[in-house]
Amino acid sequence: MLLNDRKFKILQAIVNDYIETAEPIGSRTIAKKYSLGISSATIRNEMSDLEDMGLIGQLHTSSGRVPSEKGYRFYVDSMMKSRALSVDEALFLQRMIIDNIGHAEYMIQETAKALSRLTNYPAIVSEPFLKKTTIKHIQLVPLDEKSLLLVLVTDTKTVKNQIVNLPSDTRSSGAPGYETLTRLSAILNRHIAGKSIRDISRDIIDKMLAQFAENAHVLMPVLGIIADMIKAEDDVRVYTSGIKNILAFPEFAEKSKAEAIFHALEDRESLFAILDQGRANFARHQANASREGIQIIIGAENTLDLLKACSLIKANYTIDNGTGCIALIGPMRMDYTQAVSVLSGILQNMQQVIEALGLRNEVQNQ
Repeated sequence: MLLNDRKFKILQAIVNDYIETAEPIGSRTIAKKYSLGISSATIRNEMSDLEDMGLIGQLHTSSGRVPSEKGYRFYVDSMMKSRALSVDEALFLQRMIIDNIGHAEYMIQETAKALSRLTNYPAIVSEPFLKKTTIKHIQLVPLDEKSLLLVLVTDTKTVKNQIVNLPSDTRSSGAPGYETLTRLSAILNRHIAGKSIRDISRDIIDKMLAQFAENAHVLMPVLGIIADMIKAEDDVRVYTSGIKNILAFPEFAEKSKAEAIFHALEDRESLFAILDQGRANFARHQANASREGIQIIIGAENTLDLLKACSLIKANYTIDNGTGCIALIGPMRMDYTQAVSVLSGILQNMQQVIEALGLRNEVQNQ
């Protein structure tokens, strides 16, 4: 979409003013405040054209103009300028690096706090989604006639122990002894070592059941425990910060709207849905990705109903073959320039931490 210079400047003034004040702006205010060198009557004519183009609108007939979703999209794609971090912002992020230089496990959580503090928007940061954990070694050890100990070693060098309680109808005959459990352990390792839980097919289970023979009752409880242990290993944590900041925006003054956002930001499944819909939309809105791969999804571009009145600004990062996500949520009236600047600075500083910790891959925006 092409705009002449006057329309461009007027739309830019409307968006910037509404982001700052949350108040509709009229032609007389634009003429006084922005010194465009044209009369308020000329501004009104240009605003009428912008409204016909769907870039601005009115909350009611007697009010000034506000940006539309289409107007915000045009602003983000064609008007938004990059901004360097301020000295205070840069120092704050550098301090976060220093404080977490030896504690990579805390970096993700602190990143959410830093992002929210510097932007005043709710922030979501997920740990990297790593490749699926695979089984390296299994050992079954006798405990008593009712139970045995399962020792599981994964490809991440994690060692986990879990007691396996045998089915009640088999306890009268006692649990298998050491030699039998050693043999059963060998069967398990032969069939499922090097595999993830998803790789263990029904055919593999049937083969193991046949080889367990009279000890078949041991296999299913053991496989269930292994599945639970690896699920915990694969579990990805998501951190949020600044959820209450949403109350500062008049767009969410209505209790029901605020409660919907609160619920989404406090529910694990909703958080993953928010981050996933960003990834799902990336191909469809690839042209809407801003500098450095930072993605901006505005209003109805969101696939989740609860975000239809919001904007989502997010970026992916990669650590050691795992991909995580960093996101900000706010009203469509977000300060996009500031949010993108801070998010870009966060990503750059994460890269410095990763390099300092000697991890194999740099942070990369996806």
